[in-house]
Amino acid sequence: MVSTPQKPQAVQPGVKVPAKDTILTPRFYTTNFEEMAAMDISANEEELQAIIEEFRVDYNRHHFVRDEEFNQSWDHIDGKTRELFIEFLERSCTAEFSGFLLYKELSRKLKGKNPVLAEGFELMSRDEARHAGFLNKAMTDFNLSLDLGFLTQSKSYTYFAPKFIFYATYLSEKIGYWRYITIYRHLEKNPEDRIYPIFRFFENWCQDENRHGDFFDAVLRANPQFLNDWKARLWCRFFLLSVFATMFLNDLQRSGFYAAIGLNARDYDIEVIKKTNETAGRVFPIILDVENPEFYERLDRCAANNIKLGEIAASNEPGFVKTLQKLPLILNTAWQLIALFLMPPIRVDQNWSVAR
Repeated sequence: MVSTPQKPQAVQPGVKVPAKDTILTPRFYTTNFEEMAAMDISANEEELQAIIEEFRVDYNRHHFVRDEEFNQSWDHIDGKTRELFIEFLERSCTAEFSGFLLYKELSRKLKGKNPVLAEGFELMSRDEARHAGFLNKAMTDFNLSLDLGFLTQSKSYTYFAPKFIFYATYLSEKIGYWRYITIYRHLEKNPEDRIYPIFRFFENWCQDENRHGDFFDAVLRANPQFLNDWKARLWCRFFLLSVFATMFLNDLQRSGFYAAIGLNARDYDIEVIKKTNETAGRVFPIILDVENPEFYERLDRCAANNIKLGEIAASNEPGFVKTLQKLPLILNTAWQLIALFLMPPIRVDQNWSVAR
């Protein structure tokens, strides 16, 4: 993990102190820019150019405009619901801003060296900045905002090799699509649950996520060495499980937020996991056996452990007592995740030629 040398300690009044980093919070990433610049994408350049042309059209350039519905007091969203909703906005804003920083830096470092990738990253950074700004503006309706400059300096940066960046960002964009569209479709059928107008923007918003995912899909298929051997199958398995488990643990810990918009967090996550897993099978050589009930039983145990760990952390027990209380829960979670990783995946690469 690479950290910036100085971390400012103070923020202005009305600016939210960034959430403390944990293993489940959105992360900021860096990579090997020279290796990325030298990447040969000629095997799939035609598809990449077609996707970039869609980026240039910028279908959502007039979409993220606040309308009159925002111009009201939101004090009726109070108590725990308000706290969870602000946390949702903060986490979403941080994740989008993380994407902006990574894509912007990639576009800058690749400019003149790999112009196709550089332009793709530049246009995606535009979208991510738009998303982050819209979410941050929404926080001002609750008398808070994030200092994104402070966030840039105060966050630690995790190094991922380029192929890991592609696995992770592909899944992040595709799972983002399924999360947004699932919420949108639910609220379209149940408008009484739409407690705040930002959800009306999710239908078009998720199409940005989908197009970004398609870009990474095309880059991966331009580099078959990232997909066609046993190591690739292991890494795809790892990233699928990491993304699904992180979402599941986060969402069940914040089930009150989903309840406030009329969703059961567990059911919502299962639907998103199944849809994302199916989508990943279009490029990943394997997918997880998410139809197996054991998959969710083990995630349930991890989620229950995570909630208990939060309760222990918030208690007034001495530090050494907390450590002793946490240890069996941490070990059990590790075992559940290992067992999930060892569950036989489903090979889908043999069907690619038929599907395509």
